[in-house]
Amino acid sequence: MTLQVVGPGVGRTGTFSLKVALETLLGGRCHHMAEILADRERQLKLWAPVLRGEPVDWERVFEGYVAQTDFPGAAMWRDITDAFPDALVVLSTRPGESWYRSSASTVFQLGDDHGSTPFQPLWDQWLGDRVDDREAMIAAYERHNAAVRAAVPPERLLEWSVTDGWEPLCDRLGLPVPDGPFPLTNTTPEFRAANGLDVPGPG
Repeated sequence: MTLQVVGPGVGRTGTFSLKVALETLLGGRCHHMAEILADRERQLKLWAPVLRGEPVDWERVFEGYVAQTDFPGAAMWRDITDAFPDALVVLSTRPGESWYRSSASTVFQLGDDHGSTPFQPLWDQWLGDRVDDREAMIAAYERHNAAVRAAVPPERLLEWSVTDGWEPLCDRLGLPVPDGPFPLTNTTPEFRAANGLDVPGPG
């Protein structure tokens, strides 16, 4: 088993919906921050070389997975796309203002005791730590997306948003479109409720 899809999209661009969709289409597991939170001890051991800046055996990190989306994989997208040269690269996006509004109501409000905390230095190296600076964060988000577009050949890249649904994914993967609706999951209210963020937020 090897990665068939690499997802460099930043969190809050539909990465969890994409995870669920890819698991349906490919019949296997898709790596996402949710996988780390569900099996934190094992995942931290696998990701320890990444966090230390050491050489990484990406086949071992993603053993048992058919796809990857979301952070922390998205922060290491260059290495992962090189490690799995036959994988389709699906860049999930949304408008920068919308992305920041959603992030400011969700992931930017997580406390120091959250399970993703060990990965904070990796996030800071990737997009920066100025989460209260809307313009700085949107600029970092846009730079990341531009870097992916510039580095990945068009024949290997699919830029996708949740509003696109099943069809572009199925077309590029050569798979039939499922009968059911596209999964729309981990909305802002759902995220806030799951993470104990009691004040409703926009986005």
